[in-house]
Amino acid sequence: MATIANDAPAVPKKSRLGLILIVLTATLAAAGAAYYFTFMQNHGKSATAAPMPETPIFVALEPFTVNLQADDRDRFLHIGLTLKVADAKTQAQIIQYLPETRSRILSLLSNRDPASLVSADDKNKLAAEILKALNKPLAGSQPPQHITNVLFTAFVVQ
Repeated sequence: MATIANDAPAVPKKSRLGLILIVLTATLAAAGAAYYFTFMQNHGKSATAAPMPETPIFVALEPFTVNLQADDRDRFLHIGLTLKVADAKTQAQIIQYLPETRSRILSLLSNRDPASLVSADDKNKLAAEILKALNKPLAGSQPPQHITNVLFTAFVVQ
């Protein structure tokens, strides 16, 4: 009887299974590492790409003292104001045209009745009127101001 001999030795099934496990483990490890580094890069980018909140710009004005429109006796208003502006350009314009700014505010304040300055709602209305008056251009050739808020730092009606 003749026996047929193979030139290649037979590979046992255990070594094929081990080889498949090694390849599968290496593939999973590579996929996990790729996911981890991708997540870390995207996470780092989103943290640095998030815009930083802008530092607010305030322009503090010297306090105003004006006589009020009262029939019974002399009344006055002492008020301190700080303006919150959108940018440095507006801040520079307000400082450059400070006499015009103060004149607009004085005109608004001096025409008040003392009874119209008592409640918080009255003060909010006054702040809105000041904001509207100051956001108009300070000179004919300039664009409107960018004042975002009028803040009271002192408010006394006597």
